[in-house]
Amino acid sequence: MSSMDLRAEIRDFLRTRRDRITPEEAGLPAYGGNRRVKGLRREEVAMLAGVSVDYYVRMERGSLAGASESVLDALANALRLEEAERDHLYALARESGAGSAQRRRRKAPEATVRPAVQQVVDAISDAPAWVRNGRHDVLAMNPLARALYAPVFDTEPRRPANTTRFVYLHPEAAQELFVDYDRVACDAAAMLRLEAGRNPHDQELIALVGELSTRSQVFRERWASQDVRYHRSGVKRLRHPAVGQLDLDFEAMELPSEPGLALNVYTAAVGTPAHDGLRLLASWVATQEAAVTEPQE
Repeated sequence: MSSMDLRAEIRDFLRTRRDRITPEEAGLPAYGGNRRVKGLRREEVAMLAGVSVDYYVRMERGSLAGASESVLDALANALRLEEAERDHLYALARESGAGSAQRRRRKAPEATVRPAVQQVVDAISDAPAWVRNGRHDVLAMNPLARALYAPVFDTEPRRPANTTRFVYLHPEAAQELFVDYDRVACDAAAMLRLEAGRNPHDQELIALVGELSTRSQVFRERWASQDVRYHRSGVKRLRHPAVGQLDLDFEAMELPSEPGLALNVYTAAVGTPAHDGLRLLASWVATQEAAVTEPQE
């Protein structure tokens, strides 16, 4: 497969979004007690979006080419799309209307970082920091991040290591590392789906989705949900083999000079057990580095 099936992506995304909304939630009367659909009917979505039924049917069959911004906004409002879902819809529409030359010019996510970016990561000395691309390849990290995510790098043999591959193809190790494994698994698939909408012709992304779909039933189920999600900030709870559980605040920041790359930094408030745990982890890292560099007699 050289690219994602765009028409199928559009069809399944719109269908799953309308399936989750009941007429009552949309403020519509629910006539009759024998509805054959779980959520809204196509004609109900068309009415809410202010378009003809035929036009909406064409869109749900996978054709968003030519849809104006106002139509997309109305459709997003009718389906009650959240920010990531709206952006995903607009990305699918752009791709649907893009010519082959435009698709070829679109740059795939980077697989390396510039030395200056690595310097930024290394300069963050008291918090785990790492850089990833849209495929979730870990491209750069500081020593604290390497120690924090040691189970990922020790279990996942390929380089660059990929956190989503670790989550789905090494579930026992991932469940031991991530306290909230189910949520992490949902987020990973939803973030990857969002990336697929932005870069449906990225060959490495297509290969990753194919591998995960073939080897993980859990991933197939998550992927079929069509969910998309941003993962910009929050709390990550990890069990580290050396220092125990760490409940860390994370921020994921896009790098303007490196489109498609994000810098992830994990911190903890002073006085919390997690802050003490990070200090202990830093001490453990320093001890490990000293043991490696200590001259042998």
